Amino acid sequence: MKRFAISLRGEKQSGVVLIVVLWFFIVLFVAGLNFSASVREDALAAQRFGEDIDGYYLALAGFAQAMHGLLGSSQARPAAAQAATLADGSWNEGELGTGRYRVRLLDEGGKINLNRVDEELLRRVLGNVGIDRERAAVIVDSIMDWRDADDLHRANGAESEYYRARPHPYSAKNGPFDTVEDLLWVRGVTPEIFYGLERDGTRLAALKDLFTVDSPLARVNLRTATAPVIHALLGISLKEAERFVVERKKLSESTFADLARLVAPFAADLVQRYFVFTPPSIVSVEAVGYQEGARVGRSLRATVRLVGGNRNVEILRWVDEDTAALGRTEP
Repeated sequence: MKRFAISLRGEKQSGVVLIVVLWFFIVLFVAGLNFSASVREDALAAQRFGEDIDGYYLALAGFAQAMHGLLGSSQARPAAAQAATLADGSWNEGELGTGRYRVRLLDEGGKINLNRVDEELLRRVLGNVGIDRERAAVIVDSIMDWRDADDLHRANGAESEYYRARPHPYSAKNGPFDTVEDLLWVRGVTPEIFYGLERDGTRLAALKDLFTVDSPLARVNLRTATAPVIHALLGISLKEAERFVVERKKLSESTFADLARLVAPFAADLVQRYFVFTPPSIVSVEAVGYQEGARVGRSLRATVRLVGGNRNVEILRWVDEDTAALGRTEP
Protein backbone atom coordinates (compact mmCIF):
# COMPACT_ATOMS: atom_id res chain seq x y z
CA MET A 1 0.00 0.00 0.00
CA LYS A 2 2.84 2.32 0.87
CA ARG A 3 4.60 1.48 -2.40
CA PHE A 4 1.38 2.33 -4.33
CA ALA A 5 1.10 5.70 -2.59
CA ILE A 6 4.71 6.55 -3.44
CA SER A 7 4.12 5.54 -7.06
CA LEU A 8 0.98 7.68 -7.28
CA ARG A 9 2.83 10.67 -5.81
CA GLY A 10 5.59 10.20 -8.38
CA GLU A 11 3.11 10.14 -11.25
CA LYS A 12 1.53 13.39 -9.99
CA GLN A 13 4.94 15.03 -9.81
CA SER A 14 5.72 13.84 -13.35
CA GLY A 15 2.42 15.34 -14.55
CA VAL A 16 3.21 18.67 -12.94
CA VAL A 17 6.65 18.69 -14.54
CA LEU A 18 5.08 17.89 -17.94
CA ILE A 19 2.61 20.77 -17.59
CA VAL A 20 5.40 23.16 -16.57
CA VAL A 21 7.48 22.05 -19.57
CA LEU A 22 4.49 22.53 -21.91
CA TRP A 23 3.86 26.03 -20.58
CA PHE A 24 7.55 26.80 -20.93
CA PHE A 25 7.47 25.82 -24.62
CA ILE A 26 4.25 27.79 -25.15
CA VAL A 27 5.92 30.87 -23.67
CA LEU A 28 8.96 30.32 -25.89
CA PHE A 29 6.69 29.86 -28.94
CA VAL A 30 4.78 33.09 -28.24
CA ALA A 31 8.00 34.97 -27.59
CA GLY A 32 9.40 33.60 -30.84
CA LEU A 33 6.32 34.76 -32.76
CA ASN A 34 6.55 38.24 -31.24
CA PHE A 35 10.25 38.42 -32.02
CA SER A 36 9.62 37.26 -35.60
CA ALA A 37 6.85 39.85 -36.06
CA SER A 38 9.08 42.55 -34.61
CA VAL A 39 11.94 41.62 -36.95
CA ARG A 40 9.56 41.57 -39.92
CA GLU A 41 8.18 45.01 -39.01
CA ASP A 42 11.70 46.38 -38.60
CA ALA A 43 12.66 44.96 -41.98
CA LEU A 44 9.60 46.51 -43.63
CA ALA A 45 10.31 49.82 -41.92
CA ALA A 46 13.90 49.70 -43.16
CA GLN A 47 12.66 48.89 -46.67
CA ARG A 48 10.19 51.77 -46.60
CA PHE A 49 12.88 54.10 -45.28
CA GLY A 50 15.20 53.01 -48.10
CA GLU A 51 12.45 53.52 -50.69
CA ASP A 52 11.74 56.93 -49.17
CA ILE A 53 15.39 58.03 -49.38
CA ASP A 54 15.79 56.63 -52.91
CA GLY A 55 12.57 58.32 -53.98
CA TYR A 56 13.68 61.68 -52.62
CA TYR A 57 16.99 61.67 -54.46
CA LEU A 58 15.32 60.46 -57.63
CA ALA A 59 12.90 63.39 -57.31
CA LEU A 60 15.94 65.66 -56.91
CA ALA A 61 17.35 64.13 -60.10
CA GLY A 62 14.08 64.97 -61.85
CA PHE A 63 14.30 68.54 -60.58
CA ALA A 64 17.91 68.85 -61.79
CA GLN A 65 16.97 67.45 -65.21
CA ALA A 66 14.07 69.91 -65.48
CA MET A 67 16.36 72.82 -64.62
CA HIS A 68 18.91 71.64 -67.18
CA GLY A 69 16.24 71.53 -69.87
CA LEU A 70 14.88 74.92 -68.86
CA LEU A 71 18.23 76.68 -68.72
CA GLY A 72 19.97 74.79 -71.53
CA SER A 73 20.34 76.80 -74.70
CA SER A 74 18.88 75.60 -77.95
CA GLN A 75 20.21 76.65 -81.32
CA ALA A 76 16.97 75.68 -83.01
CA ARG A 77 14.70 77.77 -80.79
CA PRO A 78 15.12 80.99 -78.80
CA ALA A 79 15.37 80.57 -75.03
CA ALA A 80 12.01 82.28 -74.44
CA ALA A 81 10.16 80.00 -76.83
CA GLN A 82 11.89 76.94 -75.38
CA ALA A 83 10.99 77.92 -71.81
CA ALA A 84 7.36 78.51 -72.80
CA THR A 85 7.18 75.07 -74.39
CA LEU A 86 8.72 73.30 -71.39
CA ALA A 87 6.70 75.12 -68.74
CA ASP A 88 3.28 74.07 -70.03
CA GLY A 89 2.44 71.62 -67.22
CA SER A 90 3.08 68.42 -69.19
CA TRP A 91 4.52 65.46 -67.26
CA ASN A 92 7.82 64.00 -68.46
CA GLU A 93 9.41 60.77 -67.24
CA GLY A 94 13.01 59.72 -66.88
CA GLU A 95 15.11 57.03 -65.26
CA LEU A 96 18.29 56.87 -63.22
CA GLY A 97 19.79 53.43 -62.55
CA THR A 98 16.94 51.23 -61.35
CA GLY A 99 14.86 54.22 -60.33
CA ARG A 100 12.45 56.47 -62.16
CA TYR A 101 11.13 60.00 -61.81
CA ARG A 102 8.45 62.13 -63.37
CA VAL A 103 8.55 65.90 -63.42
CA ARG A 104 6.68 68.86 -64.82
CA LEU A 105 7.18 72.61 -65.08
CA LEU A 106 4.37 75.14 -64.72
CA ASP A 107 4.69 78.80 -65.54
CA GLU A 108 3.17 80.69 -62.58
CA GLY A 109 2.32 83.43 -65.05
CA GLY A 110 -0.01 80.94 -66.72
CA LYS A 111 -2.35 81.08 -63.71
CA ILE A 112 -4.59 83.78 -62.24
CA ASN A 113 -2.87 86.05 -59.72
CA LEU A 114 -4.92 85.61 -56.53
CA ASN A 115 -3.64 88.86 -55.01
CA ARG A 116 -4.43 90.99 -58.07
CA VAL A 117 -7.66 89.52 -59.44
CA ASP A 118 -10.68 91.83 -59.05
CA GLU A 119 -14.24 91.02 -57.99
CA GLU A 120 -15.65 90.94 -61.49
CA LEU A 121 -13.11 88.45 -62.75
CA LEU A 122 -13.41 86.33 -59.59
CA ARG A 123 -17.17 86.00 -60.13
CA ARG A 124 -16.61 85.11 -63.77
CA VAL A 125 -14.03 82.44 -62.94
CA LEU A 126 -16.11 80.79 -60.21
CA GLY A 127 -19.20 80.81 -62.41
CA ASN A 128 -17.36 79.30 -65.38
CA VAL A 129 -16.06 76.38 -63.29
CA GLY A 130 -19.58 75.54 -62.10
CA ILE A 131 -19.84 77.05 -58.62
CA ASP A 132 -23.39 78.22 -57.98
CA ARG A 133 -24.08 81.96 -57.69
CA GLU A 134 -24.81 82.06 -53.95
CA ARG A 135 -21.66 80.13 -53.02
CA ALA A 136 -19.61 82.20 -55.47
CA ALA A 137 -20.89 85.44 -53.88
CA VAL A 138 -19.73 84.24 -50.45
CA ILE A 139 -16.30 83.18 -51.74
CA VAL A 140 -15.70 86.39 -53.73
CA ASP A 141 -16.67 88.72 -50.86
CA SER A 142 -14.67 86.63 -48.37
CA ILE A 143 -11.55 86.68 -50.57
CA MET A 144 -11.80 90.46 -50.88
CA ASP A 145 -12.29 90.77 -47.10
CA TRP A 146 -9.29 88.50 -46.48
CA ARG A 147 -7.09 90.72 -48.67
CA ASP A 148 -8.21 94.17 -47.56
CA ALA A 149 -6.66 95.89 -44.55
CA ASP A 150 -9.86 96.73 -42.65
CA ASP A 151 -12.21 94.71 -40.43
CA LEU A 152 -15.42 95.70 -42.24
CA HIS A 153 -16.95 92.67 -43.91
CA ARG A 154 -18.86 92.79 -47.17
CA ALA A 155 -22.46 91.66 -47.56
CA ASN A 156 -21.51 88.00 -48.08
CA GLY A 157 -17.98 88.13 -46.75
CA ALA A 158 -16.24 87.51 -43.44
CA GLU A 159 -13.66 89.15 -41.23
CA SER A 160 -11.88 88.08 -38.06
CA GLU A 161 -15.11 88.23 -36.04
CA TYR A 162 -16.52 85.37 -38.11
CA TYR A 163 -13.35 83.27 -38.05
CA ARG A 164 -12.83 83.69 -34.30
CA ALA A 165 -16.25 82.15 -33.71
CA ARG A 166 -15.22 78.96 -35.52
CA PRO A 167 -14.54 75.72 -33.52
CA HIS A 168 -10.81 76.34 -34.11
CA PRO A 169 -10.59 80.16 -34.07
CA TYR A 170 -8.17 82.22 -36.15
CA SER A 171 -8.00 85.71 -37.64
CA ALA A 172 -8.37 87.01 -41.18
CA LYS A 173 -5.08 87.88 -42.86
CA ASN A 174 -6.09 91.45 -43.83
CA GLY A 175 -3.33 91.31 -46.40
CA PRO A 176 -2.16 89.43 -49.50
CA PHE A 177 -2.37 85.65 -49.64
CA ASP A 178 0.95 83.98 -48.82
CA THR A 179 0.09 80.70 -50.55
CA VAL A 180 -2.80 79.39 -52.62
CA GLU A 181 -3.49 76.89 -49.83
CA ASP A 182 -4.53 79.85 -47.66
CA LEU A 183 -7.80 79.79 -49.61
CA LEU A 184 -8.81 76.85 -47.43
CA TRP A 185 -9.07 79.31 -44.51
CA VAL A 186 -11.50 81.54 -46.41
CA ARG A 187 -15.24 81.35 -45.79
CA GLY A 188 -17.06 79.35 -48.45
CA VAL A 189 -13.99 77.54 -49.79
CA THR A 190 -14.38 73.84 -48.97
CA PRO A 191 -11.77 71.14 -49.66
CA GLU A 192 -14.07 69.84 -52.42
CA ILE A 193 -14.02 73.21 -54.18
CA PHE A 194 -10.31 73.77 -53.59
CA TYR A 195 -9.27 70.32 -54.88
CA GLY A 196 -11.98 69.96 -57.53
CA LEU A 197 -15.71 69.34 -57.32
CA GLU A 198 -17.36 66.31 -58.86
CA ARG A 199 -20.91 66.56 -60.15
CA ASP A 200 -22.61 63.82 -62.14
CA GLY A 201 -19.25 62.11 -62.53
CA THR A 202 -17.67 65.24 -64.05
CA ARG A 203 -14.65 66.69 -62.31
CA LEU A 204 -14.63 70.47 -62.28
CA ALA A 205 -11.57 72.72 -62.27
CA ALA A 206 -9.91 72.93 -58.85
CA LEU A 207 -9.16 76.34 -57.39
CA LYS A 208 -5.62 75.18 -56.56
CA ASP A 209 -4.97 74.74 -60.29
CA LEU A 210 -6.40 78.13 -61.29
CA PHE A 211 -4.73 80.56 -58.89
CA THR A 212 -1.21 81.51 -57.89
CA VAL A 213 0.45 83.98 -55.53
CA ASP A 214 3.78 83.88 -57.39
CA SER A 215 2.86 85.31 -60.79
CA PRO A 216 4.57 88.63 -61.57
CA LEU A 217 1.73 89.42 -64.01
CA ALA A 218 -1.64 91.09 -63.56
CA ARG A 219 -2.98 89.04 -66.48
CA VAL A 220 -2.37 85.44 -67.62
CA ASN A 221 0.33 84.29 -70.01
CA LEU A 222 -1.40 82.82 -73.06
CA ARG A 223 1.79 81.00 -74.05
CA THR A 224 1.62 78.73 -71.00
CA ALA A 225 -1.93 78.94 -69.60
CA THR A 226 -3.36 75.51 -68.78
CA ALA A 227 -6.67 74.24 -70.10
CA PRO A 228 -8.53 74.74 -66.75
CA VAL A 229 -7.35 78.38 -66.57
CA ILE A 230 -8.43 79.09 -70.16
CA HIS A 231 -11.77 77.39 -69.48
CA ALA A 232 -12.28 79.49 -66.33
CA LEU A 233 -11.35 82.81 -67.95
CA LEU A 234 -13.04 82.53 -71.35
CA GLY A 235 -15.95 80.29 -70.49
CA ILE A 236 -15.24 77.87 -73.33
CA SER A 237 -15.62 74.19 -72.58
CA LEU A 238 -12.77 72.32 -70.96
CA LYS A 239 -12.49 70.09 -74.05
CA GLU A 240 -12.10 73.14 -76.29
CA ALA A 241 -9.45 74.53 -73.97
CA GLU A 242 -7.59 71.20 -73.97
CA ARG A 243 -7.76 71.16 -77.77
CA PHE A 244 -6.17 74.62 -77.86
CA VAL A 245 -3.32 73.48 -75.58
CA VAL A 246 -2.63 70.54 -77.90
CA GLU A 247 -2.63 72.76 -81.00
CA ARG A 248 -0.46 75.35 -79.27
CA LYS A 249 2.27 72.75 -78.78
CA LYS A 250 2.39 72.15 -82.53
CA LEU A 251 3.38 75.76 -83.27
CA SER A 252 7.15 76.10 -83.47
CA GLU A 253 6.80 79.89 -83.37
CA SER A 254 3.75 81.98 -82.59
CA THR A 255 2.56 85.46 -81.78
CA PHE A 256 -0.19 86.71 -79.53
CA ALA A 257 -2.43 87.16 -82.56
CA ASP A 258 -1.77 83.56 -83.66
CA LEU A 259 -2.77 82.15 -80.28
CA ALA A 260 -5.75 84.51 -79.92
CA ARG A 261 -7.19 83.29 -83.22
CA LEU A 262 -6.53 79.72 -82.20
CA VAL A 263 -8.07 79.82 -78.72
CA ALA A 264 -11.21 81.92 -79.24
CA PRO A 265 -11.62 83.67 -82.59
CA PHE A 266 -15.12 84.75 -81.53
CA ALA A 267 -13.96 86.41 -78.29
CA ALA A 268 -10.93 88.50 -79.25
CA ASP A 269 -11.89 91.22 -76.75
CA LEU A 270 -11.86 88.75 -73.82
CA VAL A 271 -8.49 87.38 -74.89
CA GLN A 272 -7.08 90.90 -75.03
CA ARG A 273 -8.54 91.71 -71.61
CA TYR A 274 -7.36 88.64 -69.70
CA PHE A 275 -4.17 87.48 -71.41
CA VAL A 276 -0.65 88.61 -72.28
CA PHE A 277 2.11 87.07 -74.39
CA THR A 278 5.44 86.86 -72.55
CA PRO A 279 8.27 84.43 -71.71
CA PRO A 280 7.96 82.59 -68.38
CA SER A 281 9.88 84.22 -65.53
CA ILE A 282 8.65 82.36 -62.41
CA VAL A 283 8.21 78.61 -62.76
CA SER A 284 7.02 75.88 -60.40
CA VAL A 285 8.61 72.43 -60.53
CA GLU A 286 6.85 69.29 -59.33
CA ALA A 287 8.87 66.06 -59.20
CA VAL A 288 8.17 62.51 -58.02
CA GLY A 289 10.86 59.83 -57.62
CA TYR A 290 10.48 56.10 -57.02
CA GLN A 291 12.27 52.77 -57.40
CA GLU A 292 10.92 50.11 -59.77
CA GLY A 293 8.47 47.95 -57.85
CA ALA A 294 8.22 50.38 -54.93
CA ARG A 295 4.80 50.96 -53.41
CA VAL A 296 5.40 54.64 -52.68
CA GLY A 297 7.63 57.43 -53.91
CA ARG A 298 8.69 60.87 -52.74
CA SER A 299 7.68 64.19 -54.17
CA LEU A 300 8.92 67.74 -53.98
CA ARG A 301 7.79 71.13 -55.19
CA ALA A 302 9.87 74.20 -55.89
CA THR A 303 9.20 77.68 -57.23
CA VAL A 304 12.09 79.32 -59.07
CA ARG A 305 12.72 82.65 -60.76
CA LEU A 306 14.59 82.67 -64.07
CA VAL A 307 17.35 85.27 -64.08
CA GLY A 308 20.15 86.34 -66.37
CA GLY A 309 18.31 85.67 -69.61
CA ASN A 310 17.30 82.14 -68.59
CA ARG A 311 20.87 81.33 -67.64
CA ASN A 312 20.34 80.89 -63.91
CA VAL A 313 17.59 80.35 -61.34
CA GLU A 314 16.78 81.75 -57.92
CA ILE A 315 14.82 79.38 -55.66
CA LEU A 316 11.89 81.23 -54.11
CA ARG A 317 10.14 78.32 -52.37
CA TRP A 318 11.06 74.69 -51.67
CA VAL A 319 8.70 72.09 -50.20
CA ASP A 320 9.78 68.51 -49.40
CA GLU A 321 6.51 66.64 -49.49
CA ASP A 322 5.50 63.36 -47.90
CA THR A 323 5.39 60.03 -49.68
CA ALA A 324 3.43 60.02 -52.91
CA ALA A 325 1.17 57.18 -53.98
CA LEU A 326 2.33 55.75 -57.29
CA GLY A 327 0.12 54.98 -60.26
CA ARG A 328 -1.31 58.50 -60.26
CA THR A 329 -0.97 61.17 -62.91
CA GLU A 330 -0.13 63.78 -60.31
CA PRO A 331 1.82 63.68 -57.05
